[in-house]
Amino acid sequence: MENQNRKNNFVRQAGVLAIAGIISRIIGILYKSPLIALIGVEGIAYYNYAGNVYLIMLLISSYSIPSAVSKEIAKKLIIHENKNAQRIFYCSLLYVLIVGGIFSAFTYFGAGLFVENNSVLVLRLLAPAIFLSGFLGVFRGYFQGHNDMVHSSLSQILEQIFNAVFSLLAAGFFIKSVSQADTTKRAVYGAMGSALGTAAGVLFGLIFMVLIYLSGRKPRRNSYLNSSEKQPEPYAKIIRNIFFYITPFIISTCIYNMTAIFNQTLYTKILIYGKGISADTVSAGYGIYSGEAIIFTTIPIAIASSISSAMLPDIAGAFSLGNIKETKRRVDMAIRFAMLICIPAAVGLFVLSKPIIYAMFPLKSTLKEASDLLRCLSITSILYGLSTISNGVLQGIGKLKITTKNALLSLFIQTAVLAVLLSYTGLNLYALVIAAIIHSFLMCVLNASSMTNCLKFEMDLKKSFVIPLTAAVFMGILAGFLYDFLHSTCHSNILSLILTITVSAVVYFVAVIWLGGISESEITALPQGKILAAIAKWLKLF
Repeated sequence: MENQNRKNNFVRQAGVLAIAGIISRIIGILYKSPLIALIGVEGIAYYNYAGNVYLIMLLISSYSIPSAVSKEIAKKLIIHENKNAQRIFYCSLLYVLIVGGIFSAFTYFGAGLFVENNSVLVLRLLAPAIFLSGFLGVFRGYFQGHNDMVHSSLSQILEQIFNAVFSLLAAGFFIKSVSQADTTKRAVYGAMGSALGTAAGVLFGLIFMVLIYLSGRKPRRNSYLNSSEKQPEPYAKIIRNIFFYITPFIISTCIYNMTAIFNQTLYTKILIYGKGISADTVSAGYGIYSGEAIIFTTIPIAIASSISSAMLPDIAGAFSLGNIKETKRRVDMAIRFAMLICIPAAVGLFVLSKPIIYAMFPLKSTLKEASDLLRCLSITSILYGLSTISNGVLQGIGKLKITTKNALLSLFIQTAVLAVLLSYTGLNLYALVIAAIIHSFLMCVLNASSMTNCLKFEMDLKKSFVIPLTAAVFMGILAGFLYDFLHSTCHSNILSLILTITVSAVVYFVAVIWLGGISESEITALPQGKILAAIAKWLKLF
């Protein structure tokens, strides 16, 4: 019974974070369409150039803070050292104050060193978000370490909502202020407005988390009474431990996620300076790749990341107690649930790439290229999804050196391949696609192999891969025919797409249950799972 309760709790927490991840990504995609219409593909490219540098600074300074903090807090809470858990929280705030402050200032004053002239002001407006993101990450990690995913999820959604609203408003205002200028200047100012929206989103997310934290002061004081440690660890020792643990954790995560800026740099430098293609053409092309195609593949990856975040405190706690059996069980559940989502998502993106792109970005001039790129990139949703889970597992059991080594090897190989393809072929954007597939495949294989070796763990291939893939292929065939039929009947892309996705999701859900891919208890543990289980029973699937 205790194991079942733990299992249900994990599934529920992972479900909450996954739903928040889906909502956040959908909001992010929905506002991209009017943003592109407002600032143009060129403006999106300037924002993405600055955004990739911002992402790297974020990765180095604070991106993995929630996972690192949640793991350390969970390890203390599982042995009832509540006071030490609280001290870890305080010391983590000090850590991000120093590190975030340094990298924020470095980004602001060194913007001209990292991006070309048209993106300098954009990057400077993103710099304060680096500082604020560290604090937001610590608060999220604190709540996740306490197995409270709801407030982290709400802050994530609020951050994205304010980001979308302020990005559009600020971009419109900035463009209006230079309405008589040339298109390049308007694109730059539009990108600046979008950057301001990003910073505003982080700020409002942080304000929400601080208010929630302050509202829980009384329960927190009561928890100290049940703390098992006789004498809390000295702050100096905790700060030292945080530095020697969080820093390698951040480095590992940073290398794992550095692909985008390496690829962007190679793409622009080789095509502009090596092949003599104009900067505007290169920027527009990269804007299609990063601003229209690749963002859809990040939705299932974000869900896998949410599952990894929910899994990390539990795996760290079980592993620290030496409970390898429980650790393996949680890893198996995380992989299964991630693949149940990532596999059909990849199939759906492949089959419906053109209507999806057209629904969000109705620019006929870029439709074919963007949809072809998305179709080719769809496989990375599965590969990155699995590598994200296995990467989280390895970090949870303290194998940071292994994740760093795997990330470095994958990055080196894909970068070398990309450089050759860009220099000696005319593939251009498709060279980026090939590099992304190679990188995701290498990360998937290397991390999965390391995970299975470290834990002596065998994946349930049937439930994790065979059943979801079988159901997804059937769903994909149906989706293709159904969309064509609906579109030829009602001539509405959006209506046809919504109906196709809805019917396909139901068919996939039914097929997975019928094939034995998910049990009744696992469905019940999901948010609103009792309703889903009741429907499945009514359909006589159990």
